[in-house]
Amino acid sequence: MTIEIIATTRNTQGTGASRRLRKTGRLPGVVYGSGNAIAIEMDQNDLYYKLRNEAFHASVLKLNLDGKTESVQLRSFVMHPFRQQVQHIDFQRVDLNKKIHIKVPLHFLNADIAPGVKTGGGKISHVMTELDVTCLP
Repeated sequence: MTIEIIATTRNTQGTGASRRLRKTGRLPGVVYGSGNAIAIEMDQNDLYYKLRNEAFHASVLKLNLDGKTESVQLRSFVMHPFRQQVQHIDFQRVDLNKKIHIKVPLHFLNADIAPGVKTGGGKISHVMTELDVTCLP
């Protein structure tokens, strides 16, 4: 499953420019990695719903930037303190021939039907909820 993000290059930078961008429903961001860092903008609503998808956080994404496609990985994002709004997002370019480091979430099945939990009133405590993986994309 490949997730695609559509973005355009952002010409204006700074706090005021980012505020004006957010008021129009666009989201400021940065793509960095091998080569120059590029300031980008994308649709805020579209990205908000993609961020709710767990696979978006733990996979290599396709960024369509002004018609050119790049492989990127989500590095960080900033949410508004009380609105359901993304303030800023960072992507890192991925070289498909080099190893990447990524955190993969763990899901535990049938925890609610375990005999100790179901009949004995026990609780399951998970020490680890994600794995650090280093691999080729």
